[in-house]
Amino acid sequence: MTRRLVIACALFAAIPCWAAEPTVTLPPLRDSCRFAVIGDSGTGGGPQYRVAARLDEYRERFPFDDVLMLGDNIYGSETAADMERKFERPYKPLLEAGVRFRAALGNHDDPSQRFYAPFNMNGERYYTFRCPRQDVRFFALDSSYMTPEQVAWLERVLGAATERWRVAYFHHPLYSTGTHGSDVELRKTLEPLFLAHGVNVVFSGHEHFYARLKPQRGVNYFISGGAGKLRRGDAEYDPALTAKTFDQGYHFMVVEIAGDNLFFQTVSDEGETIDAGTIRRGAPGVGDGPP
Repeated sequence: MTRRLVIACALFAAIPCWAAEPTVTLPPLRDSCRFAVIGDSGTGGGPQYRVAARLDEYRERFPFDDVLMLGDNIYGSETAADMERKFERPYKPLLEAGVRFRAALGNHDDPSQRFYAPFNMNGERYYTFRCPRQDVRFFALDSSYMTPEQVAWLERVLGAATERWRVAYFHHPLYSTGTHGSDVELRKTLEPLFLAHGVNVVFSGHEHFYARLKPQRGVNYFISGGAGKLRRGDAEYDPALTAKTFDQGYHFMVVEIAGDNLFFQTVSDEGETIDAGTIRRGAPGVGDGPP
């Protein structure tokens, strides 16, 4: 167990903490696009700190450049002290290592978070950026306020995108079997754009568990809302929709894109790999892991 994880366990001794060493299933490949994914994280509680410690532990073996935040980045008040306790302190090793956090807003987030420099939103509620080492473009959306202006912007930037991989992320899932369920109205707005402009992968939070859904109309959907909150027993299994679920612990994801392959690994706060596989661009399903 690394020193960082030992400290996290010592601070929150009431919460079980296992000594499993990190097992990275991703290749990693030279000059790949590497990032992590967390959702519903900003509680300032023990589980968030423990997931953050695990995330830093994995970064030592799988160096990644960015962390996608899927909303509900800060629960409750958002004073300077809160931002330190619920973000800066738990992720301090990652921030000091130069890792960039790129936030999308959730329903519990004050829109003023877009001005908080460590979230790298540059004052925008929705934005796009490119991975510098691979043919990948990301689209961060504000799914709480899907205004006509945002829809028009998304259609414009998707239409102008030349990258082979197009990854969208936002808070409310278009498909879900959890308490909140599928956001059908949001799906009616976004899915036609995703299909028309070749979006490959979508990450959402909101549900406090992990789910990998079966590809829907050729798009791969993930739910990752367990980096600080958890709703045990909430991920119902639907044979027509569900590929993999995990609602018995907190978690994060690490992802790598190289060429036509996207490799993913989902890790619990106890260091257990709960899902892993490969998405090949243009292929109908998910493979069992990296070649």
